[in-house]
Amino acid sequence: MLAFLGNRLLQLLPTLLLVTVIIFLLQQLLPGDPALVMAGEEKDPAVIEQIRQQYRLDQPLPVQYVFWLKNVLTGNLGESMRLKEPVSRLIAQKFPVTLQLALMALVISLVIGITAGVISAVKKNTVTDYLVNVVSLWGISTPNFWLGIMLIFLFSVKLGWLPASGYVSPFEDFWMSLKTTILPAFVLGNSFAAVLMRHTRSAMLQAMSADYVRTARAKGLAEKVVVIKHAMRNALTPVITLGALELGTLLSGAVLTEQVFSIPGFGKLIVDSVFNRDYAVVQGVTLITATTYILLNLLADIAYVLVNPRLRT
Repeated sequence: MLAFLGNRLLQLLPTLLLVTVIIFLLQQLLPGDPALVMAGEEKDPAVIEQIRQQYRLDQPLPVQYVFWLKNVLTGNLGESMRLKEPVSRLIAQKFPVTLQLALMALVISLVIGITAGVISAVKKNTVTDYLVNVVSLWGISTPNFWLGIMLIFLFSVKLGWLPASGYVSPFEDFWMSLKTTILPAFVLGNSFAAVLMRHTRSAMLQAMSADYVRTARAKGLAEKVVVIKHAMRNALTPVITLGALELGTLLSGAVLTEQVFSIPGFGKLIVDSVFNRDYAVVQGVTLITATTYILLNLLADIAYVLVNPRLRT
């Protein structure tokens, strides 16, 4: 296990280095000149030149990358040109919001997707199976922004049960925080629940036809015990990997959902930064998101090895 973990950690280092290179180079493709943005409306040539020297924008790209990477390794992600605040502080404020939203979305999708997938496999080729498959296809096909608007219209405008937008921290008011995030979390987890349902159904059908399941039935065990203890326990092993990877996707894919519900998280931060050409924030958010996704990939591999004893050798 230690050898496996060491090998995976060694593989992460060049991957992270490559990610920093890609993020830095793609940043250069964004339109506009950051020096002009920071200079304000007057565009004084002396001020522009001073800004270029201060932020080393007059240096070749390799030199700019080396200085940027040195700052990143010391935890300095730069300063927001628009808000005049350190990027690391902005990320520390916004990341917990998106993380809460992503975790709630993951829990919702796991509950709905696994339950529906198991029921669909057990009730194979019945009306229930066909209905679950239709609902999952609808979940995959429905755009998040449209679903969000429809849920706001129903639960906020018509019924008045939940707020239409905004965010409250769970440390301030737990129940109000739940009310402000339940709709965007459901929208965010909707499509993954459908994907998870199809994966669970396929894995359950394969497990239900295995020899150990037939042996369990031959012993006279109740069908519920056979399904939950024998088939489901083995079928859900791949779901661990899928769930860990999807958490990274949920973190990076909350842009539209946060815009629709006015959630002040990572998504809204990066959209505002792109529109205002706040390059340091865009780089910082993208780097943190990519690093989180890579680390979640590592945790998924470790969890898969821990759950599956055959891989430990």
